[in-house]
Amino acid sequence: MIVLAGLLIGAAYGALSAKRRGGRGLDMLQYGAAYAILLALIGLFLTIYLHRTLAG
Repeated sequence: MIVLAGLLIGAAYGALSAKRRGGRGLDMLQYGAAYAILLALIGLFLTIYLHRTLAG
């Protein structure tokens, strides 16, 4: 669930970031995809870390 949350938050944040900088539709798509991938990877590593430390 952390991975999906990171994916959605990253996509929204990236699109809004590109829009604030005056980007067009494809710019917003690219920024959204890049931030989504980045935050999904961070969420994946966080999930693995939590699973390994809490599951014993």
